This record gives sequence, structure tokens and C-alpha cells, in this order.
Amino acid sequence: MKEKKIRISVRDITLMAMLIAIEIVLSRFCSIQAWNVKIGFAFIAPVTAAILMGPAQAAVVAGVADVLGTLMFPIGPYFPGFTLNSCLNGLVWGLFLHKKPSIPKAAIAAGINQFIIGLFITTFWISVLYGSPYLSLLPVRLTQACILFVAQFVTISVLQEVLFKRIKGIFQVGVSAQ
Repeated sequence: MKEKKIRISVRDITLMAMLIAIEIVLSRFCSIQAWNVKIGFAFIAPVTAAILMGPAQAAVVAGVADVLGTLMFPIGPYFPGFTLNSCLNGLVWGLFLHKKPSIPKAAIAAGINQFIIGLFITTFWISVLYGSPYLSLLPVRLTQACILFVAQFVTISVLQEVLFKRIKGIFQVGVSAQ
């Protein structure tokens, strides 16, 4: 059985690094955040990585951005569960939006990320980390999930029509410039 070799070009690594930096800025400086609620547009970077490069790279962008953002600009204690969630979010974006993004796929991915990963798993991590009762956190987290679902869906739909098609043509990620 042949092993599949994964090749990542310098251009891909550079793009991933830029997206990591963008996510850190959007997450740490352009978000509304309380101790158990966070609303912002940091998802744009892993969505861009997902569309241009695929699920694995989107998961790496999201995970590395979470770790670096926590180390550089801590808001609370580092907790690996949140990094796992970030990686899962990137993976979901990549599974649904890579190669052929569409509005229904964006809605499904945003729904999975917000209502499964965000609402249930992140709420569990908050409960574990801070000792808050899980069920008492759900109403506020449900409100956040609904707001973020709409924001993510609308943002991705607009960006898909306007920006992502142009970026994909410019970068042609995965194709080496020989």
C-alpha cells in the first residue's frame, strides 16, 4: 500500500500564517466577549482556509490561532478543550466548503459549528472549567448560537459571492508555481 505524501507549498504555509494572524486579530480585538459568551468574526479566517485549502489546513489554522492567541493575549486560562473545538470548527468548515462551497453547505456547516460544537461542547467545557451548572449556561449560549449562526451564514454567503471567488482565482492554492 502506497503512502500518500502531503505536500504543502511555501505559498500555502504563508497563506495559513496570514490567516492565523487575521484570526488572532479578529478574535482578540474585534469581538464582543464576556466570560461565557463571545460574538465576533474570527471564523472568517478558518472559513477562508477551508475554502481555499481544505479541512486539515482549516483545522490547523483554527487550532494554531487559538493557541497563539491565548498565549499572546490571554483572556482567561488556557484550556485544551477550546483548542479542540477550534480545530473541529475548522474541520467542519473544510468538509462542507472546500472545492464547491454553496449557500446550503454554508448553512449546514454554520449550524453544526454553532448548535453542536458551540452550544453543547463549548458549554460543557465552560462548565468544566468554571464549575458552572451546564443547564444554567444553555439559555445564554443558545442565544449566542442563534446570533452567530445568522451572522456566519450571512457573512459567508456575501463573502462567497464577492470575495472568495476572486481570492481562489488569485491564489490557486495547492498548485505550485513552476
